[in-house]
Amino acid sequence: MHPAHDPVTEFDLDAYVDDQLQVGRRIEVEAWLAARPEKAARVMSDLRARDELRLALSLPTSVGRPTTTGAARRLESGLLRGRILRRFQQATAIILLLGAGWAANSALGPLAVTESVASAPPPAYVEDALRAHGTSAIRAAMVSQPEVPQYDPDEIRAMTAIVMPTLPKDWRVRDVQVFPSRFGPSVELFADTDEFGLVSLFAVRPGTFDVVEPTLAPRPDGTASAAFFQIGEVAYALVAAGKSRSLDRAAERLADTLY
Repeated sequence: MHPAHDPVTEFDLDAYVDDQLQVGRRIEVEAWLAARPEKAARVMSDLRARDELRLALSLPTSVGRPTTTGAARRLESGLLRGRILRRFQQATAIILLLGAGWAANSALGPLAVTESVASAPPPAYVEDALRAHGTSAIRAAMVSQPEVPQYDPDEIRAMTAIVMPTLPKDWRVRDVQVFPSRFGPSVELFADTDEFGLVSLFAVRPGTFDVVEPTLAPRPDGTASAAFFQIGEVAYALVAAGKSRSLDRAAERLADTLY
């Protein structure tokens, strides 16, 4: 058994949720949680997410598509590593809702669901992202509007319920702001990159639940390009100046960090 003063770490909490602790250590973790209601509430939410995923994975294979089942398996693997559970619990609902939707599709007939195509108009939040990106030059020229390079994704998640993807190591954060939008609070992050120059990453909860693969949406005038995607309740748009044809691949790499 660990000594009483042995600190409880995030690893311990993940192992507790995954049933990987010995009985003695579980008792110590539970005693630690009993004195910390906020941490206990988060762990209870993680336990529920774990059980919902296990339920989704136990459904008959005829209920969902193979791609949905595969996504569930990847999520389960991430849970065992303790990474996804800390950063993206909403993914649980994706599996449950998609499974339920395709079950209804089998029982009641085809649903009115279509795949996103590049020729379709981009979502409304993409225009918001392009407008926010356009403010970067204005703010950079204003002494009264200092840039805020401090970036705390955990604080952003706690205050806005928006999960931010992990940025590439060579991206240098220049400014992070929380903006109002037609959908509620949004996050606008500006970063200097070697590949695209200055880019902005816009994140918002658009009020719909969807899974949209990264899709390129260049402006007709060629002044900027955006690559948008959505995972669950949070949508994202990566914006760069000019015609950045590989921006969708960069957006795909960002999306992968959320799984």
